[in-house]
Amino acid sequence: MLFIFKSVQIRLAVALIAMALVVIACTASAKNEPYFGKTKPPEGQVLRYVSGSEPESLDPQIGTGQPEARIYMALYDGLCEYDPKTAGPIPSIAESWEPNQDNSEFVFHLRKNARFSNGDPITAQDFLYSFRRALSPELAARYAYIAYYIKYAEAYNNGSVFVRDPRTGEFLLERDFSEPADNSSNNETVSTPSGAALATESSAQNTPFHEYIHSPTRVTLPGDQAGRAKALAKNAKLKAAVEGKEFVPVKAEDIGVEAVDDYTLRVTLGQRAPFFISLMPHQLFRAVHRKTIERFHEAWTQPGNIVTSGAFKVEAWVPYDRLVVVRDPMFWDAARVQLSKIIFYPLQDNTTIMNLYKAGAVDAVQNHSVPASWLDHVRSLRDYMGAPEVTTEYYQFNTTKKPMDDVRVRRAFNMSINKVALAEWRKVAIPWAGLTPKGIFPGYPQPAGEGYDPQKAKQLLAEAGYRDASGNYDPKKFPVDQVELTTNSEGSNVQIAEFIQAQWKQNLGITIPIKSMEFKTFLVYRANLEYKGIARSGWVGDYMDPNTFLNIFTTRTGDNGTGWYDPKYVAMINEANSMLDSQKRLQLLAQAEAYLLDAQPIIPLFSASTNWTKKPYVKGMYPNPQTLHPWKYVYIEYDTSKWDQGVPDMTPGGAD
Repeated sequence: MLFIFKSVQIRLAVALIAMALVVIACTASAKNEPYFGKTKPPEGQVLRYVSGSEPESLDPQIGTGQPEARIYMALYDGLCEYDPKTAGPIPSIAESWEPNQDNSEFVFHLRKNARFSNGDPITAQDFLYSFRRALSPELAARYAYIAYYIKYAEAYNNGSVFVRDPRTGEFLLERDFSEPADNSSNNETVSTPSGAALATESSAQNTPFHEYIHSPTRVTLPGDQAGRAKALAKNAKLKAAVEGKEFVPVKAEDIGVEAVDDYTLRVTLGQRAPFFISLMPHQLFRAVHRKTIERFHEAWTQPGNIVTSGAFKVEAWVPYDRLVVVRDPMFWDAARVQLSKIIFYPLQDNTTIMNLYKAGAVDAVQNHSVPASWLDHVRSLRDYMGAPEVTTEYYQFNTTKKPMDDVRVRRAFNMSINKVALAEWRKVAIPWAGLTPKGIFPGYPQPAGEGYDPQKAKQLLAEAGYRDASGNYDPKKFPVDQVELTTNSEGSNVQIAEFIQAQWKQNLGITIPIKSMEFKTFLVYRANLEYKGIARSGWVGDYMDPNTFLNIFTTRTGDNGTGWYDPKYVAMINEANSMLDSQKRLQLLAQAEAYLLDAQPIIPLFSASTNWTKKPYVKGMYPNPQTLHPWKYVYIEYDTSKWDQGVPDMTPGGAD
């Protein structure tokens, strides 16, 4: 009761501070200070951080937003962690790992002193459980698709079945029924490459499971009868072969993850994935505590129940007010952790955020917090963090509903936005018509979509049937009542929507209504294709490779949210990722991106640079390409001579 009363007082104080500072927020200090606002460090190694919107969940396999990701990095640890400067993978609970010669299998060697916050040891069995849980159909994790490279992972996640002969016990094999069209129409399993090696390439012993997972890939079919009938209709040979056979559900035990012993985990892929290690720091793969989940079920993340695996553990959580985490002495690398506490504030309004920062009430803020109208002043100061970002902003279409099921309509809406003007208005944006962010991946020959052409847009809409008796485009014929622009309310998203709404009004003569929603509600609404017409989207790369963007659209579910799914596109991505020649792989990925842009399930808007601030005394925190911070490297520096004077040194090699 006392804590709640204090929280109310704090919220009131925050509101008063914001109101008092709103007039002077972006004016230069009379003393011409080099920083934006106060620079008095907090006492006791406490970091006060604005993390963004209220977290959807403290379950690392549920949330998909960056606000959650930053919190998960404090609470959970994985086989690998993000490098604080480059966002590349570095060892964490896995001390080392061994890929085989073609990157289709990885053996991880775990450190023996890793523990959960309740003192239980973290072993390979915990990661086996965590991987299987992440892919379970019951959990329905939206990020599950990034684990589909693991053999039979997608089949298990989608509730697919194997086909077995009840007389012999033998399973139908993919190689016996594969046709080029069929391989591209069912991405549930991909044959293990012929070069995939067994245990002779690593120190991990061979096992019966290892022999099984390297046996020829089995046929998988949809688990539901209607989906199965549709799949069989495309392959007459397979349809005939399943007569008299039984369907066996793909189980968690079938996927290519094995605890060889307590401290050895082996992961076998269904295809080559040279970037696979870069996935391992991702929240989906971080260790969760099985006994706690099985005891408390959905309530396992509540304070008093939650058991974590990271450098910090939960002390208090007051939804929509704050999440307080404290240093966990059980953490394997606790000696490195200097912060005693992190207070995550779930704030969304950028003006409020920056006013609090200026007043010294918070020490660092989430990415894209500096309002565009403030940038000319703030980014000239020493506490501004601007650097290249592995992110792209786009809108997406619900291609399952009219009128956006017509590619001509989608192209028209894309071509009627002046993205150069949008980028100039945004100030930290780079106008761009592609999906992958511009210039962030060396050697990648990026394609670009169509440019700004309002006249062509009107022609396309006329061709789509929205025309008068003379055949000219007629905006009155367009079904505005069937279209909304849905966005989440955080940051400048509504302002961007209003800018684009004005573009469509000016160039197409139609006013598309804007629908604003809270972020965690918006994510589910978008994923379930409940929106009409257009929804805001954006992507921060989960790892440093073009595939992190292109892979979004290789499944019908997850974070796709467009309803667009093309087997040919899936086949193009799979072919690219099977290449051992890295440059050839990038070329094929670029061809796949060009194919997607032609289909126009999205409207690319811009790629961006980071846009946030931190106090000079906050050390070990960098504007890395993903703006994801391994908190164990962050600390408060009280010696002013050691404070950061601008963007800190980004040279690879760990924190200062």
